[in-house]
Amino acid sequence: MWGDIAIAFVLAFITSYVIVPYSMRFAKKLNAVDKPEERRINTVVMPRLGGLGIIAGFFVSMIYLIISMALEEKTALDEYHMKLIGLFLGLLIMGIVGFIDDWKQIKPITKLLGQTLAAVVVMCFGITIGDFHLPIIDRLIELNDVWEYIITWFWVVGITNAINLTDGLDGLSSGITLIACVSLLIIFAINGSPIISIILITALAGGIVGFLPYNVNPAKTYMGDCGSNFLGFSISIIAIIGTAKTYTMLVIIAPLIVLALPIFDTCFAVIRRLIKGKSIKAIFEPDNGHLHHKLMKLGYTQKEAVLILYGIATTLGMFAIILIESGIWKAISFALLIIAIFAIGYNDILKKNKD
Repeated sequence: MWGDIAIAFVLAFITSYVIVPYSMRFAKKLNAVDKPEERRINTVVMPRLGGLGIIAGFFVSMIYLIISMALEEKTALDEYHMKLIGLFLGLLIMGIVGFIDDWKQIKPITKLLGQTLAAVVVMCFGITIGDFHLPIIDRLIELNDVWEYIITWFWVVGITNAINLTDGLDGLSSGITLIACVSLLIIFAINGSPIISIILITALAGGIVGFLPYNVNPAKTYMGDCGSNFLGFSISIIAIIGTAKTYTMLVIIAPLIVLALPIFDTCFAVIRRLIKGKSIKAIFEPDNGHLHHKLMKLGYTQKEAVLILYGIATTLGMFAIILIESGIWKAISFALLIIAIFAIGYNDILKKNKD
């Protein structure tokens, strides 16, 4: 098992690290670049197909492992053949839609339709959010097929867009997703989740680690929509696979907590744009009101804002891990201690705005 996990990470990491420079040159040839403008942070033209490295790393790692595990007749894949096919088809759709958007710039509604198509594909192959158990009242909540599909669609499309909208500073979206991957990996290991989910999340983390050296400030490339949509879609599906055999509400809530930062930022953006634009169309209009924008308005640099958000994401990941491993009271005490420590330095932290 551990050998396969190590292979998943190393293969994805090396492949991603090697492919990203090629993706940068490819992006420049296609003119798939981000040019400096008022809403953007970058001050120079930036290639935006770096996500192709993450995609290549993930696929090379997983295809190799699936073939090798099948040849070794390992039983870990026996009940996941169809789900893996659905996952790979969904990821292929997301990669194509994201690539076209980075190259030709497609309308937001077209991207949403592409995300919906990818979500429908994985659901057709058996990847859905099913029944769950409420421990407090000791009751099993059974969902019919319609509600399974509706909830799964909201989860997949919501997380995909949450990761996409977080991609606003050098290394921000990729780093937060990496923290989420590590947190989910630990949760899967604690919870006795299927080995395939552990391998998938490890391969995704490896691809991100291979990409990050080119994306941290000062960035040499952006992952683009092909990368951010791929990451969001991947982690949403892997979270479902990792909790598929469990019915405990806490285990189902854990991925929500791990991804709470991008989820909150996205929900706040939707509400903000609806109030400001007073129409559904306004939701799809970009703005500069995200958390990272607000931190920079307080006087923080890109690096400082990214590190602060990394810290919040890590704290949320730790909270979810403690919740699963030690229970709700220890998790709450941990959260209260973090809040108390932050409160002590609150005024000094906000002095950034006064300097």
